[in-house]
Amino acid sequence: MSMRFSGQPPALRRSPSASAAATGMLTLAWCLLQNLMPLPAALADAKPNEGLSYGQFLEKIDQGLVKSVELDEARGLAHVRLEGEAEDKAAHQVLLFTGERNPELMRRLLKNDVEVNIRDSSGNGALAWLATNSLLGLILIFGLLMLLRRSAAGAGNAMNFGRSRARFQMEAKTGVVFDDVAGIEEAKEELQEVVAFLKNPEKFTAIGARIPRGVLLIGQPGTGKTLLAKAIAGEAGVPFFSISGSEFVEMFVGVGASRVRDLFRKAKENAPCIVFIDEIDAVGRQRGAGIGGGNDEREQTLNQLLTEMDGFEGNSGIIVIAATNRVDVLDAALLRPGRFDRQVIVDLPTYRGRLSILEVHARNKKIDPEVSLEAVARRTPGFSGAELANLLNEAAILTARRRKEAITMLEIEDAIDRITIGLSLTPLLDSSRKRMTAYHEVGHALLTTLLTHSDELNKVTIIPRSGGIEGFTQSLPNEDIIDSGLYTRNWLMDRITVALGGLAAEAEVFGDDETSTGASGDIQQVTNLARQMVTLYGMSDLGPLALESMDNQVFLGRNLMPRSEVSEEMASKIDAKVREIALSCLARARQMLRDNRALMDHLVDLLMERETIDGDEFRRIVSQYTEIPKKFLVKAG
Repeated sequence: MSMRFSGQPPALRRSPSASAAATGMLTLAWCLLQNLMPLPAALADAKPNEGLSYGQFLEKIDQGLVKSVELDEARGLAHVRLEGEAEDKAAHQVLLFTGERNPELMRRLLKNDVEVNIRDSSGNGALAWLATNSLLGLILIFGLLMLLRRSAAGAGNAMNFGRSRARFQMEAKTGVVFDDVAGIEEAKEELQEVVAFLKNPEKFTAIGARIPRGVLLIGQPGTGKTLLAKAIAGEAGVPFFSISGSEFVEMFVGVGASRVRDLFRKAKENAPCIVFIDEIDAVGRQRGAGIGGGNDEREQTLNQLLTEMDGFEGNSGIIVIAATNRVDVLDAALLRPGRFDRQVIVDLPTYRGRLSILEVHARNKKIDPEVSLEAVARRTPGFSGAELANLLNEAAILTARRRKEAITMLEIEDAIDRITIGLSLTPLLDSSRKRMTAYHEVGHALLTTLLTHSDELNKVTIIPRSGGIEGFTQSLPNEDIIDSGLYTRNWLMDRITVALGGLAAEAEVFGDDETSTGASGDIQQVTNLARQMVTLYGMSDLGPLALESMDNQVFLGRNLMPRSEVSEEMASKIDAKVREIALSCLARARQMLRDNRALMDHLVDLLMERETIDGDEFRRIVSQYTEIPKKFLVKAG
């Protein structure tokens, strides 16, 4: 059996929970003791580099070969120089049997006329011993003080553990007002009423109006919910508490509920005031939902929050503003009137909203006068406010990298592609791989241009992007359809046909056996759209039936296991209809590309040469060969 020992002092090995600072200092003291404490005289310098034995030393003296001797009585050493040796050569060291003065040795030295010097180092040894022990004592005292201070701080934290960690400002100076919030005008109007009530409550109470107890901001990430809360704080000029929902919940029982009580106690002392809870879904999830029930500590925190917002005592003068992007998981008791009376939807901005947001973020940037923010707003449907801010920031970074004086439209276009598609890579060399990619992308772009209900083509390129993207075809979604969320059957069928355009082009040109895996993402998109048409939208021969549920996440629902909503026979029919839609759209795509094969070949040759073709030029070339739907001609005219 082998045993291993640590190089640390025993006391340190027995106390692994000691303070890190004290442990380090004690270790330093141990090392100093090992290095600075003088060894016993009988052991010090026991192995000199060039030494003589005591007997040899006496023989050299008797033979008259010793020139000089320097005695170090404190250490028990004699430094001997022999006749004929160079002065720069180190003296021989002789270990004496005793550190005291030896009369016999002194007699021999004087008899042979040897020069004798006696070194008195006792004072230096005592000084070193005193300094070492004093340093050790100071380090030990300092370590003990650190341990006592850490223990006192831990006791204080234990007493304050249940206190709220909310940031409090008597008059919130966030630097944000409603003028700095753009693109969400409807939400601003509703929240301006809250600010007006806080500034002039008599105007509302005179006619019997009651201020909303709580306002819940609901929206996708990046739409400006937290920015709205900062604007409310900046406009109202009242005490403002801000906290995140995750700061309530701890691993210790009762801490979250205690922090809720402490938060509202402070708020009542400063009423009227605003309490802002960001990401409230961290504490406000449905109680008892999901596998294994709920978290008891989180549920206690939620129960305390419900009581404080609208319980037996009430909270007059306190307005709770919360933000979340997961309203579907919030508890029903939290959403009822009396707690969150008003739910404000913060949607993705429309075209005018995006234009306003771009104008706000363009104030502090050098933008070329030729840049059209209107065109940028049309290019970015579905972008949130945070994404638009990031877009202009990326464009500014590209401008600085290219050593330009101002942001141009080229940098903005590249920034859009970088955010939506990925970073551009080195173009492909002329090869069969590049030609197959060109046919694939031209298949998408040509069908996008020829189909009546498809979106407008923006550009097609075969320059590869990060993430394994060999090329892409970019369209501008119809904003009316995207904003309304109302999709027609013709629009969905054309979208599926366009998605299958790349696969159809490869099959028509290279044959079914030479199609590549580049259409895997397109096929997934086709499958999802076709299944939604059959099971959710009722756009099939199976009738207007919702055969599947969109919300089947087990951890957010109330069922332990997902439940099948259709019989096996109906499931087979659904699969058959999904397959039928996909195959019919693929056949349609192949027929259209077969009818325009000469045009497709010409476009591929042009794309191989230029690597990128924008939408306007692509439509101009197509119009020379065939008729283009009026949706594009009207806009061009």
